[in-house]
Amino acid sequence: MFKSCQFALCLLVASAVTPAGATTLSCPDLKTAVQVGACPTEEQLKYTFVGFCSDDAKAYRGETDVCTDFQQYRQLKNIMLWESAGGVFDAYVSCDLPKGVIQGSQVSGVRIGKPGRVTQLVCSYPNGINFIHRTRAQCQLDGSPECSANPATCKASCD
Repeated sequence: MFKSCQFALCLLVASAVTPAGATTLSCPDLKTAVQVGACPTEEQLKYTFVGFCSDDAKAYRGETDVCTDFQQYRQLKNIMLWESAGGVFDAYVSCDLPKGVIQGSQVSGVRIGKPGRVTQLVCSYPNGINFIHRTRAQCQLDGSPECSANPATCKASCD
């Protein structure tokens, strides 16, 4: 009887360690990703360049590095939000990248970040593209952070 109670106790402890409601998240296939909204026009970028760079508060804080050259500002601000299918992951992607390049990108790595109370599951793609899922749950990688050889292993479990 004692051995069976000990076994039952082990099962109880094991079930407490394994999260019952854990969700597995895989890095998105960008073939189904969509751009949300339109990219800014050159006229809009020039207009916002003047407004952004004439903000005295930014100048006093030393936040005007991109104001010395419009091309630097353009590189920083010529972006648009993209979402994965279902909107689970999102990314701000350069409008200079063609849609076909973005949607043809294969995941190259995955990592978990923890800025504050939010956990970020970051899926990396070529050309500096990072699709991010944000959650308050705790997450851990299920595979290797370097998963370009097998994109199906770019995933994490979150509880």
